Amino acid sequence: MKKLINDPYKVVDEMLEGFVNAHPQYVKMVHPRGVIRANGPKEGKVGVVIGGGSGHKPAFIGYVGYGVADGVAVGNVFASPPPDPILAVTKAVNGGAGVLYSYGNYQGDIMNFDMAAEMAEMEGIPVETVLVTDDVASAPKDQVSRRRGIAGDFFVFKIAGAKAETMASLAEVKAAAEKANANTRTMGVALTSCTVPAAGKPIFTLAEDEMEIGLGVHGEPGVRRGKLEPADAVAEALVAHILEDMPVGSGEEVAVLVNGLGATPYMELYIMFRRVAQILKEKGIRIYRSYVGEYVTSLEMAGCSVTLMRLDDELKELLDFPADTPMFVQR
Repeated sequence: MKKLINDPYKVVDEMLEGFVNAHPQYVKMVHPRGVIRANGPKEGKVGVVIGGGSGHKPAFIGYVGYGVADGVAVGNVFASPPPDPILAVTKAVNGGAGVLYSYGNYQGDIMNFDMAAEMAEMEGIPVETVLVTDDVASAPKDQVSRRRGIAGDFFVFKIAGAKAETMASLAEVKAAAEKANANTRTMGVALTSCTVPAAGKPIFTLAEDEMEIGLGVHGEPGVRRGKLEPADAVAEALVAHILEDMPVGSGEEVAVLVNGLGATPYMELYIMFRRVAQILKEKGIRIYRSYVGEYVTSLEMAGCSVTLMRLDDELKELLDFPADTPMFVQR
């Protein structure tokens, strides 16, 4: 293991200290593992709380700010935050209109966020939850409730945060986030593993000439492992899986995210986007907005994912809404 760290068991706390000190105009700490907007809460606004394990930067702490999240609870690397920081963040972002939780569909996160929601409601704070389930590789189409949340987190958080900024009700913010999730699909490919600092060794192994289609951001098994293929072939496979699961008709519009997993150069991401755009054009599907870069990573894993969000007028308006966070700005 070769990393720029000190104590492998203190990486999250030292990272958070550095993050908050680097971005005081955006964030402040309300718990050793809880961060909220520097100017929050806003009276009468629904608070949007996201969170999950560390190791996915810029998710999740990088999205605290105007137009996205009001607060985030932070867990250890690839591990859910416990209920205490979630509750602390919930109370700190509460502006009197309730709080929406949104996070990836993982059992540890569900258990701890649900526990925090129960405690918050005992204190008079209504809480609703939207789980992100965009990973088509993680369960069949008829078992969507078992699917993981991966790079599609970004779109769901963006839509929820934008809706909340319009001073919509908690029910309306939840409905917008649910619509975003229902219309978002992701498929990824891994070229290498990554190393959790406390473990000190890769979480799985791939040969130098291998790739794995559908691998999860924590190293969960994919759907196919085989020889490394050219970028065009990989892009075609990822898009085919997505469109088989979520048909998009000619003339419809989508948002596209080509997301790096932590160690993939932008050069390669744009080569992937090139082919994704060609495929969609061939099918008569219009790209409304494009995002290329690192949005939900997996430490230093090499590879990428492709996410499509099928759009209607409401989702387009919310997607266009300005955002100003430490790691994502849109004007």
